[in-house]
Amino acid sequence: MAGTSALYARTAVVEGALAPQMRRAAAARANECGLQILNLPRLAARLAGGFTVPLAPEHLDVAVLRALDGAGFVELEPVRSLPGMVRAVARTLRKLWDADLDLLTLGDSQRIGELRLIEERVQEYLPEAVLSPRDLRNAAQQRIQHAPRLLGPVCIEQLSFIQPVWRPLIEALAHVVPVEWRAPRHAETDWFSGKLIPANTPLRETRPTVVSCADPRHEVVEALRWARYLITAGIARPDEIAIASASTSPWDDHFLALVSETGLSVHFAHGIPALATLDGQRCAALADVLLHGLSQRRVRRLVSLCHSQSLALSKLPDHWLAALPRGATLPATDDWRRAVEEAVLKDGSLASARSILPLLDILARGPAAAGEAADMLLGKRSLDIWQAATRAAPADALELSLRDIRLAAETDAADSIVWCSARDLAAAPRQHVRLLGLTNRSWPRRVGDDPVLPRHVLSAFELDADPPSRADRRHFTVVLDAASGGAVLSRSRRGGEGSRVGRSPLLEDHPETVLSRARIPEHAYSEADRLMARPQDAAEIKRVSSAALCWHDWHVEGLTPHDGQFGADDPAIVRAIERVQSATSLQRLLRDPLGFVWRYALGWTSPEEREESLSIAALDFGRLVHELLRRAVDSLEPDPGYARASDFQIEHALNAAAAVVREGWPLQRPVPPRLLWSNTVDYGARLALVALLRKEIAEEGTRSWTEVPFGQSDGFDAGRELPWNPTTPVFVPGTLIRLRGAVDRLDLRTNPFAVRVTDYKTGAAPRNALRIIIGGGAELQRALYGLACRQLLDGEPQVVSRLLYLSGHPLTLKLGNLDATIKQISTFVSEAVLILRRGRALAGPLSYDRANDLRLALPASPAYERRKRLAFAKAGESLSGFWSAP
Repeated sequence: MAGTSALYARTAVVEGALAPQMRRAAAARANECGLQILNLPRLAARLAGGFTVPLAPEHLDVAVLRALDGAGFVELEPVRSLPGMVRAVARTLRKLWDADLDLLTLGDSQRIGELRLIEERVQEYLPEAVLSPRDLRNAAQQRIQHAPRLLGPVCIEQLSFIQPVWRPLIEALAHVVPVEWRAPRHAETDWFSGKLIPANTPLRETRPTVVSCADPRHEVVEALRWARYLITAGIARPDEIAIASASTSPWDDHFLALVSETGLSVHFAHGIPALATLDGQRCAALADVLLHGLSQRRVRRLVSLCHSQSLALSKLPDHWLAALPRGATLPATDDWRRAVEEAVLKDGSLASARSILPLLDILARGPAAAGEAADMLLGKRSLDIWQAATRAAPADALELSLRDIRLAAETDAADSIVWCSARDLAAAPRQHVRLLGLTNRSWPRRVGDDPVLPRHVLSAFELDADPPSRADRRHFTVVLDAASGGAVLSRSRRGGEGSRVGRSPLLEDHPETVLSRARIPEHAYSEADRLMARPQDAAEIKRVSSAALCWHDWHVEGLTPHDGQFGADDPAIVRAIERVQSATSLQRLLRDPLGFVWRYALGWTSPEEREESLSIAALDFGRLVHELLRRAVDSLEPDPGYARASDFQIEHALNAAAAVVREGWPLQRPVPPRLLWSNTVDYGARLALVALLRKEIAEEGTRSWTEVPFGQSDGFDAGRELPWNPTTPVFVPGTLIRLRGAVDRLDLRTNPFAVRVTDYKTGAAPRNALRIIIGGGAELQRALYGLACRQLLDGEPQVVSRLLYLSGHPLTLKLGNLDATIKQISTFVSEAVLILRRGRALAGPLSYDRANDLRLALPASPAYERRKRLAFAKAGESLSGFWSAP
């Protein structure tokens, strides 16, 4: 290379993430030819020649990881495998190299010795062409005589501090080529012997404006308002505007969330979080499965994100996931295997879905399979993110390490507003600046202990040649000196967690303007912000005006269209009433007419929990017990017959039913982890055994059924013998309400003709159980079961309806007067239907019950219920007597 002709006439030295882009843009606009733009490590690598490259973070992380894997540690042994250790050691080595400190001269303490061992191993594990800063500097100095042809005149632009490791190289360069430093005010230049040129910083006409905001998010909102104002008013171009802080992390998420609303081009000089990108989310989905185990929700998310990148997933048939039961948790590979096989049996075209099973076996191994799983599922960019995360910390800490990975922004700094650190902005200052986070906690930052070399081993000021507190003050001055167009200094009155924070000492005695979060801004940053500032404009938008009217109506005492009032005989209401009702929907019609409209007229539903919980809901537990009862009795009928079966035969049948349910339910709905699920089934079987052993049947010719369907649609096939036709309609007397459901248990005696129906309750009996008839509309099943028997069985059998509480001390409660109860229910239903058809949906006693899953749709304020109580009571006067009925 030394023998070739000079390729460049001169070299500009810059630093940071922002300065190279801005310097290249300036060179292109000025048509500068023969200029190379380098930072100090790349300048040294060019002088060193060959294929020498500066040490990059990915090289150092891998080498440190391998160095820590070796033996020979004492003090670092307990922590060398902890998450973050690789990053901490790499940061400490960087500080040592930048400060040009040699560990051989720092003493013989145990910690220094172990860090020296790590450094030696790192040097060994680095690729041959990759050199540490000190070695790179030494290699460049050995070829300093080639600088005139390789570099030409050198200009150091806007650097306010040069690390000690590079100073000998700069001094050596000054002896062979012209070296000038365009240094800003307060730059540390005492050691420099070349030509020093003060940076051209025009005088600022006005003092900086100081404002205080409510919190970090409010600071971002005000910064975006300010930037949009400068652009729309013609005061500045986007490339002349910068927003910065000493550390960007407290504001990054707010900028990511709000910038998309503004339409402004904002360049993140320090990169955007990888998790904010699709590739990062692919990594997050894979980490979620590896760290938290298999589940249908996690696997569905992983497959949907990675399907286009993975050859292992490309073989899967289309819509194969649709063939799996959505309610199943599928927490183990065996569950997935059974679910896939059942889907293939139903549809042979899904046979290739079996190709997912080997991949699931790998995922089930957890973090130990992180590398193998990533190779199979992730594409190039996603794989780079994954490898960076696994280099920084063990696979067990992927959730933490993925948060720290950043990707280069896709915007161009040369035509965008820039959001960056004060360090980057000081190296490429702009005319219009807004500095955030000027609090006593954030600017200047405090000097803390290094985690690997604490101050009792080595002084923090000796280890860090440019400590954060000093650097922050210098960058603050540099940025303000260059802000010829104006500067705004912003701070929060409260931190991100709500605690109070004070002013930064850098603000000195500047007067402060307090900005309210609810203020009307001079210029809005987005359409939503504009509408908040101009209520008259917002009122013209139908959705906004409707919401405002709703808010007003909620605060008046009378009933309004926003309190469940609508036109008479609304078609949606009529359809909801005319549908075939279950005991559940009928109970909601009677006790929560408003919720009935939401669910069955408007189709509102509450989200179902898809995660693997530690227990199942009370409603699902009741279904479990009913399933056990049905399977056990069906296996005993007709031979030997439930009535004639011995206790041993009943227990054997129940055990067989429990085994089937224990294996089958995880493929249909969410269940707890395997051990807890097994215990849940065992507990349900014990309650079911209590019910089965209370046969109370002595007569010959008695038949028993469980879960006996009635009122089903045409074409329904029960697949077993039943005492009636299950498709025959069942009506509530005196109304057009049709019913359907399943009788928990039915015992039929032929001579004399009599039937007994039982409604099982898995909970404990309430204190006033003996007084319960319909329970205000909450206990309808046993009466409805008796009604079904009256209408479906030929002849006029004697009907006995009862409740059987299984938990605690079993309790049987017979319904005293079935005919009177049915008449009461008929009147109750007629009144509820009449009120709905008149256009009034009332909030009943179930509406505000904590167990009501639609309670979330009601106004959150308890005052709403108090304001509307009298109006609802007057409108539902005919129902209130039924709601208080025993």
